[in-house]
Amino acid sequence: MSRDGSAGLRHGWTTGACATAATTAAYTALLTGEFPDPVSIDLPHDKHPAFALARETLAAREATVGIVKDAGDDPDVTHGALVSARVVLGEPGSGVQFRAGEGVGTVTKPGLPLAVGEPAINPVPRRLMTEHVAAVAARFGGTGDVVVEVSVENGAELARKTWNPRLGILGGLSILGTTGVVVPYSCSSWIDSIRRGIDVARAAGREHVAGCTGSTSERVAQELYDLPEDALLDMGDFAGAVLKYLRRHPVPRLTVAGGIGKLAKLSEGHLDLHSGRSQVSFAVLADLVAGAGGDAALVEGVRGANTALDALRQSQAAGLPLGDLVAAGARRTAEGVLLGAPVEVDVVVIDRAGVIVGRA
Repeated sequence: MSRDGSAGLRHGWTTGACATAATTAAYTALLTGEFPDPVSIDLPHDKHPAFALARETLAAREATVGIVKDAGDDPDVTHGALVSARVVLGEPGSGVQFRAGEGVGTVTKPGLPLAVGEPAINPVPRRLMTEHVAAVAARFGGTGDVVVEVSVENGAELARKTWNPRLGILGGLSILGTTGVVVPYSCSSWIDSIRRGIDVARAAGREHVAGCTGSTSERVAQELYDLPEDALLDMGDFAGAVLKYLRRHPVPRLTVAGGIGKLAKLSEGHLDLHSGRSQVSFAVLADLVAGAGGDAALVEGVRGANTALDALRQSQAAGLPLGDLVAAGARRTAEGVLLGAPVEVDVVVIDRAGVIVGRA
């Protein structure tokens, strides 16, 4: 498996790539009586990975293949999951039809790229599976008329660790992937979930959404504004993903809620709030305190603070509203990214206990 030359990390394969490989092997066995092991598939960008078969069964009109997903060095919840495709010969002229097997969800809310009632097998994996079925049919004399049922072992349990329940995808995981390749720590699936969350909120007619950095800020925003669950966006560190998508697909009102440390970074202009990719500048916080009339001792105390929370507590003790200053800066950053899109922004800053310490 290839490595990321810049980071030295191993790439992996999406659930969509695994389902495509399983489908290809199962349909090949149906037409030839033999399972190709390993089975090779063709992915975008001239990638041609081979997958070992972990499970295989063959009957008169159906075959099933299971492949263990390898996410490479990405911390993916589906790493090591068994992704299976059961391929059943279909009626003449029926083409390729998709079904959700055990552990694969079903779409129950509008706003996603799939219709309500459809199995949560995304458009690109569907296209890849359809293309590979056609290629196998052409090679071995089949009609290409099949029903493909995709399953993920323990998928319903794994789905609880994802956005799926909030997006209205019930019963299991989604079969994902645009290139078939998992780039370590690209967090592409999280960013895609943010976008789908906005789509679902818009489709539900929500006029107010909240981008929250974690569960505590989410609870605060929900209680503060009485927001329904599908208006809550678990943005984590990806403030930029929320703002850039809302710029193109606006909702009338956005609340950004998070801890003082992460929102201090947003205030400074950082759009990725992960500790490994951006740091709080205590010099900038000290300048904010100075500009708000803080005395020299407080300015130097904030400049030498250990954490943003330490800087906040020093400022609170001196009666200076650092939380409000950070909130105002974060709001300015957000409005700058939105570039005039019709989205009203407010910011809520909390401490670790969930107490609101700043608003703008």
